[in-house]
Amino acid sequence: MVNKIIAGALFGYLAVGMTTQAFAQAEVNEKRQQLMKSQGAAVKSLRGAMESKDYATIETKAKDLMGTSDRIVASFPKGSTTGKTRATAAIWEKPDGFAKDAKALNTAASELADAAKAKNDDAIAAKMKAIAATCDTCHKEFRAAKYSE
Repeated sequence: MVNKIIAGALFGYLAVGMTTQAFAQAEVNEKRQQLMKSQGAAVKSLRGAMESKDYATIETKAKDLMGTSDRIVASFPKGSTTGKTRATAAIWEKPDGFAKDAKALNTAASELADAAKAKNDDAIAAKMKAIAATCDTCHKEFRAAKYSE
């Protein structure tokens, strides 16, 4: 009887621990997906602002990208590979490359903000291309085509 009680308690403890871990992982995934969606929204706004030569919006959205790019690496803590995610194992296998891409995005966004402040259309176009190239490079190596699960 005592063995059954101990086994039941152990099973319950493990079930609670695993459930807590699953919820924590889902929260990590949700937060980083929100971060990435906010980046996508900023890029979309940038494209529209470029067409209308809205330099203030370009500068603001470029600064938004700078802020979110600073949080990219921390949004992918080691071991956060389960649940609904498009993150590939390469993020944790090649952390320096992943961090380099996040830094490149930050640099390009900073340069875009400067170009917008100067109202330099040629530089704005060049920096938008640099942002797109940085996003493409990172997504090709570190993002799966489909969500896991």
